[in-house]
Amino acid sequence: MKSRLFHGMRILCVASILGLGVGVRAKDDPRPQATGTNLPPCCRRAEAVAKPTDRSLYQLESEWTSDVGKKVRLGVFHGRPLVLVLFFTQCEYACPVLVSDLKRLQEALPGELRGAVDFALVSLDTARDTPEVLARYRAEHGLGTDHWSLLTGKADDVRELAALLGVNYRRDQRGQFSHSNVFTVLDAEGEVIQQTVGLNQDPRDAVRALSKARRDGKRTGP
Repeated sequence: MKSRLFHGMRILCVASILGLGVGVRAKDDPRPQATGTNLPPCCRRAEAVAKPTDRSLYQLESEWTSDVGKKVRLGVFHGRPLVLVLFFTQCEYACPVLVSDLKRLQEALPGELRGAVDFALVSLDTARDTPEVLARYRAEHGLGTDHWSLLTGKADDVRELAALLGVNYRRDQRGQFSHSNVFTVLDAEGEVIQQTVGLNQDPRDAVRALSKARRDGKRTGP
């Protein structure tokens, strides 16, 4: 009897410890809860079934992992305008400025257009920028899940995407990346319609490109 009682208490103790551990991990996990409207744009929609156009980046079959841990293809952004940038979370100078530039662009959009534009940050650092690291970066930089997606992938897929966007990058001995400072505007079909090169640039060219594309019927609302 005493042996069975001790065995039962040990099971309860182990269960309590495991339960406590789960609770701690859930509390410390920076990733957005994978339910409902808390999901970023890349994870709220099914992949587009329409055939991409000949110049669309959405032809790519590469698979990316979001900061909530979901695997997606770029085709999930089909149907809405997208502003895309390659970055990495441990970037010491350029990337924080690029992110600030994207925020300024978002703020410069007219209200109706602002609600129809999504932003995607794709990491160059495939080794260190895990979904958890990206989620922490999202929280630290105030990138809400309403219009912002953060993605990481395989090195070969990053090279392919960078080549198509005209983004040059190189990893140095410290593990840092030197890279082109550019963000790209895609229309609803995933075609490149405008690029802004450099830091602290005026967002008006990008705003005009987005507005014209919408007037031409290449954009859809939220």
